[in-house]
Amino acid sequence: MTRTLYDLAAADPDVRFSPFCWRTKLALAHKGLEIETVPWRFADREALAFSGQARVPVLVDGGSTVFDSWRIAEYLEDAYPNRPSLFGGDAGRGVARFVNSWADLVLNAGLIRFVALDILAALDEKDRDYFRRSREERFGTTLEAFCAGREERVTEFRRSLAPLRATLSAQPYLAGAAPAYADYIVFGSFQWVRSISAFEVLAPDDPVALWRERLLAAFDGLAREAPRAAA
Repeated sequence: MTRTLYDLAAADPDVRFSPFCWRTKLALAHKGLEIETVPWRFADREALAFSGQARVPVLVDGGSTVFDSWRIAEYLEDAYPNRPSLFGGDAGRGVARFVNSWADLVLNAGLIRFVALDILAALDEKDRDYFRRSREERFGTTLEAFCAGREERVTEFRRSLAPLRATLSAQPYLAGAAPAYADYIVFGSFQWVRSISAFEVLAPDDPVALWRERLLAAFDGLAREAPRAAA
């Protein structure tokens, strides 16, 4: 069976930087499912018309088309119950849903203030006007003002990760002894930053950074070996 994932790309089609797509790629790797990826850009909305919406990730798995990273994770768990579990049961699924909401509403909102201009610089020319306009409308200011002073602000951001740090000081992964979807959700956010920017949001000795290194090495270095935008 051919599985296809539509995956957000920069101007360089090999640079894939969506935090949501990274969640899905790691979930697929966890399940041991092979995929072909299709580079997609913001201007390519018609390419997703078959899915009934205009955002990635979109997974086409045989006769099934699923969009939204959380819905894809639930689909994979339910469609492939005999492969390694992403959630470890209903309780784990419920906790992962909370982590998903926290990453969407809190973690990603903090990280975008460090990398919005780097994303703009890495995008294909056809995408830049859309990205600037849509994000400036969302943020209520220019991207330059939104990202100003990131070197000073990163210290406070690192402090805000105290709950992650405490958890990862006590156990190797958010899910416990081995990674699961909760880990891939949060890792996807940090891989988003790593894929598109040279700016380092984590101190090298931070337990969160050490956890990130473990996941960079997972699945034969799937995330570590992925191309990154030029600095």
